[in-house]
Amino acid sequence: MNSPRCLISDYGGVLTSPIGQTWRSWAQIEGLDVELFDSVMEQLCEGGEYAEFGAGLELGSVSEAELEQHLARELRRLDGQPVLPDGLLARLWAALRGEPDMVGVLRRARQHGIGTVLLSNSWGMGYDRAEWEQLFDAVVLSGDVGMRKPDPRIYRHTAALLQAETAECVFIDDLQINIRGATAVGMIGVHHVEVESSIAELESLFGVPLR
Repeated sequence: MNSPRCLISDYGGVLTSPIGQTWRSWAQIEGLDVELFDSVMEQLCEGGEYAEFGAGLELGSVSEAELEQHLARELRRLDGQPVLPDGLLARLWAALRGEPDMVGVLRRARQHGIGTVLLSNSWGMGYDRAEWEQLFDAVVLSGDVGMRKPDPRIYRHTAALLQAETAECVFIDDLQINIRGATAVGMIGVHHVEVESSIAELESLFGVPLR
């Protein structure tokens, strides 16, 4: 089997600190009822009662302001004060920290001639884009293209941007459902759980050092 030639990476939870853990810590600092926060976010992200809001934001049919209003209604502060909707998503984004070792993988992959793409289901547009020109040959955000993972169309669209077959692409994500979507169209999936094992797996797949 030939080595793959394209690396497609998720953003939140791969190129940043883990989303669930980071956002839970943020909720504690914000003074929110953390158990309720966990429940609301699970309903948003995993096909529950509020999934239409999460999916709508990722597809661009629900605005950031609309989701912020929804979250402010559903969440609760421990001090009894109302949750302020303005800037809620920005505060969530700000809690995430970049993962420099995984960012370095993208940089070194590109130096080795591997095509690189960011593929993200976008919760608003509050991304830290400082190095994107140096890291990616293309960027695919669900809110821009009107498709979201794990829709098979978005994986094929992403591969086509690099004029690659899906079988030539490695896709890394922290969510198994998105990995399954990628492998269903022929991509090689890497489930990101922790940095060292992901880097080792990517080095093995591409046959080049990425540290």
